[in-house]
Amino acid sequence: MRVIPQNVQKLIDEFASLPGIGPKTAQRLTFYLLRSSDKDLGEFGSAILDLKKDIVTCSTCSNIAESDPCHICDDQRREKTSICVVEEPLDVVAIEKTGKFQGLYHVLGGVISPIEGVGPDDLFIRELVSRLKEGNTEEIILATNPSVEGEATALYIQKLVNPLDIKITRIARGLPVGGDLEYADEVTLSRAIEGRLDY
Repeated sequence: MRVIPQNVQKLIDEFASLPGIGPKTAQRLTFYLLRSSDKDLGEFGSAILDLKKDIVTCSTCSNIAESDPCHICDDQRREKTSICVVEEPLDVVAIEKTGKFQGLYHVLGGVISPIEGVGPDDLFIRELVSRLKEGNTEEIILATNPSVEGEATALYIQKLVNPLDIKITRIARGLPVGGDLEYADEVTLSRAIEGRLDY
């Protein structure tokens, strides 16, 4: 005997397949939408259906955009000699929110991960090297995540870029504001000590 109607269960299953959403959250979201008005539900559905409409990949930086080139690459006020290399478009959003970086970006589209079958050719690494060979770039900032895959990807890019005589830097990593030393893992602590600044 089925307790939950088939259409409701199908939506729960779809929500649960999204990253970071477990079965309980999927149920809560589904039942929230079930209680929503037809108008709100229609707008939600339209937003999902239109998600990829008019979205392009910037031919310069590989970020998602509404135009090609994207508004960042096309902005004449940006510092054209530095490129921040990130894994995903959300990383661009995070860095832009800080207001501290005024250069350009390059989105890799992921990280090298042999376990998941992702190699260098599956990412926008070749496009990055082509940009760098144009000769305008003075510095690249490797801003991949401090995971095993992120570190391996940064190292791979560093080896490709070294012969081009371009300054390579890595974003600093360490303890978050408000974090306690006793709860930090060894890698985070060692990075914080290695990357210490004059005070």
